[in-house]
Amino acid sequence: MRSKIDEVVSRASRVILGKPRVVRLSLACLLARGHLLIEDQPGVGKTTLAHLLAQLLGLQYQRIQFTSDLLPADILGVAVFDRERQVFRFHPGPVFSQLVLADEINRATPKAQSALLEAMEERQVTVEGKTRALPEPFFVIATQNPTYQIGTFPLPESQLDRFLMRLEIGYPGPDAERMLLAGEDRRDLLAELQAALAPDELLAAQRQAMAVHVADPILDYCQELLSFSRGASRFLSGLSPRAGLSLLRAAKAWALLEGRDHVIPDDIQAVLQPVVDHRLRFRPESERESYKSASEVLLSSVPVPA
Repeated sequence: MRSKIDEVVSRASRVILGKPRVVRLSLACLLARGHLLIEDQPGVGKTTLAHLLAQLLGLQYQRIQFTSDLLPADILGVAVFDRERQVFRFHPGPVFSQLVLADEINRATPKAQSALLEAMEERQVTVEGKTRALPEPFFVIATQNPTYQIGTFPLPESQLDRFLMRLEIGYPGPDAERMLLAGEDRRDLLAELQAALAPDELLAAQRQAMAVHVADPILDYCQELLSFSRGASRFLSGLSPRAGLSLLRAAKAWALLEGRDHVIPDDIQAVLQPVVDHRLRFRPESERESYKSASEVLLSSVPVPA
């Protein structure tokens, strides 16, 4: 299994140039059974990354373009009356896929955004009074434009908390950008890619990730991070128990990617920023000092276990 996971990372890095950490964190998010939010400028490869992961993991893929006129039924599906049989037949929406790309999710209204809440948390949807299970595995990868851009609706905290990680891809470095400009079109490369894992192998890898051992000192470290966030006056509110569980799941997946069967403090630190920064907000009046992010505050304030 390790060799296949390494092959996924290797193939992905040929398409997303110069961003090995972003690729590994994205894969760790899916191994941890989490949903991924990618926030960045248009044109840096957010949609390409989502399509790439679906292709390499052999997942059924659907893309939903979020717009201001999108309705929940456009996501979940709708019951249509069948005149011949005199019954209502449910036509499933694009959410009934193994990997759903919610493209530019913050361009839709909160009503449309909320259509994904039940799906992301419980992996099921309720339509017309009937609950329907979603396929396994099931992931939502959402892309988001910066909130200062025109026509965006900020995601509420309840929606943000359902994303295991939030990542920024960023601009490529000079060497990677030169290869990108001189090389083959990314869409052509995507079309040529073969799956490196099958869905059942991905499920097995997820089980393997969840079986990674977490010793008591690591649990103590995680609890101290949570406790500090709740007591720090510079934050509006602290990290929830769900955030703590997400942090451990992500650290286990990162340890698996690193070839270990146990979590070490480095694993917690490697995933801390994408797991907690979208869950913690500074108070407007708080003095951030020299810290750029909430995760930097936590890392500098909570001692690492020996």
